[in-house]
Amino acid sequence: MDYKYIEQLLERYWQCETSLEEESILQTFFAQKEVPTEFLKYKGLFSLPMEEKQENFLGADFDKKVLAAIEEEGSHVKVKAIRVSLRERLMPLFKSAAVVAIILSLGGAAQFQFGKNGSTDEINYADYKDTYKDPAMAYDQVEDALELISEGFCQSAEGDSSVSIHKAATTDIKTAE
Repeated sequence: MDYKYIEQLLERYWQCETSLEEESILQTFFAQKEVPTEFLKYKGLFSLPMEEKQENFLGADFDKKVLAAIEEEGSHVKVKAIRVSLRERLMPLFKSAAVVAIILSLGGAAQFQFGKNGSTDEINYADYKDTYKDPAMAYDQVEDALELISEGFCQSAEGDSSVSIHKAATTDIKTAE
């Protein structure tokens, strides 16, 4: 006998795609006394008697019983509110800020202590060599470089009124020279 329909129903059952009618077809198939050997392993799953399944449903008064039990328990329990001050609420934030401050200060101290390469900031005059033979030419070069830097600062802060006053004063000094 061909049981392709039952096999298809079982495949759909395992993929959770069967309807209630199809599941009842499977139950009636497995409720038979003679089930093919290839389907015997599924017989225990589908062959529950219909009376047993009907007994497992909840009664109509189940909701009333549960609600009565909840109300009965609720009357004995008293909830006491605890007032929490603002300081107690913010205490975890203060603690985390303190930890961050400690870590940053220790990191800065470690960087300062271990960041020294052993080099000194002193000038070694023995290795110093002059690049200009004429001091007037060196002075002119330095003056031009400082003037370029000054112009750059003035252009970057044009919107500031105090800078514009300083700029006007600088131009007056230049024209006087």
